[in-house]
Amino acid sequence: MSGDPFVDHRGLLFTVAYEMLGSAADAEDVVQETWLRWAGVDRADVRDERAYLVRMVTRQALNRLRTVARRREEYVGQWLPEPLLTTPDVADDVELAENVSIAMLTVLETLGPAERAVFVLREVFETPFDEIAEAVGKSPAAVRQIAHRARDHVAARRPRMRVDRAEQQAVVERFMAAVATGDVRALMAVLAPDVVVTTDGGGLVAAARKPIVGAGKAVAFLAYVSQVPGFTLSAVWLNGTPGVRFDVNGETTAASVVVEDGRITRVYAIRNPRKLERLDRVAELRR
Repeated sequence: MSGDPFVDHRGLLFTVAYEMLGSAADAEDVVQETWLRWAGVDRADVRDERAYLVRMVTRQALNRLRTVARRREEYVGQWLPEPLLTTPDVADDVELAENVSIAMLTVLETLGPAERAVFVLREVFETPFDEIAEAVGKSPAAVRQIAHRARDHVAARRPRMRVDRAEQQAVVERFMAAVATGDVRALMAVLAPDVVVTTDGGGLVAAARKPIVGAGKAVAFLAYVSQVPGFTLSAVWLNGTPGVRFDVNGETTAASVVVEDGRITRVYAIRNPRKLERLDRVAELRR
């Protein structure tokens, strides 16, 4: 421990902000704002430093959520969360890895600001209802109702089953081998018939404006990409799960996948260069 509560809990604060915002850039700004406010707090009045800091970062993240709402409404094409490069040991905390996955963050994006804050604090960090109530400015009874509603909403949209790390890695390796060789048959075997490929270019680089639905269309898209001169791919850990990095003529794509029943059912391909600026920097995620 450093002796400074903010430093000791910085990884936790970043994770809370990132879960609420889906953007590492915005999360870092929120953590910085929290630090500035923390510097002016009379520590003698703080009984639980961790809870106090989480409450502060939650309030700042809620403020940021409201300010970025219009920006996301005007976003060009599909909006996906900013991917984070992580180490394999993040996957050892199964609950954390599942909740910071690109798939889960995409689901959380469909919640309102208050619902998202309550869900993150309760389901991910197991924060008591009275502490959440203080953070979001609502009564504990209201928070319980919001938590129940948010939980049902997320449960109806999240991946149907939990897959262990070994199976995920095996499927991703098969996927990479098929893409690298342009093997159409192997791609058809590793992709679910109803697979959905979502690409996010933010209007800055070429990307499909709508999701690509079905194995046939997905295979045609991936086979085409693999034939572009200068195409390379490598295995990476994104948000606590096995992922793939594609590089083509100086442009990078970070792809996160969802595996169910031994096949890939979702591919989230982030191409927006502004969301990939931290892809070479390992993020600290902590509960």
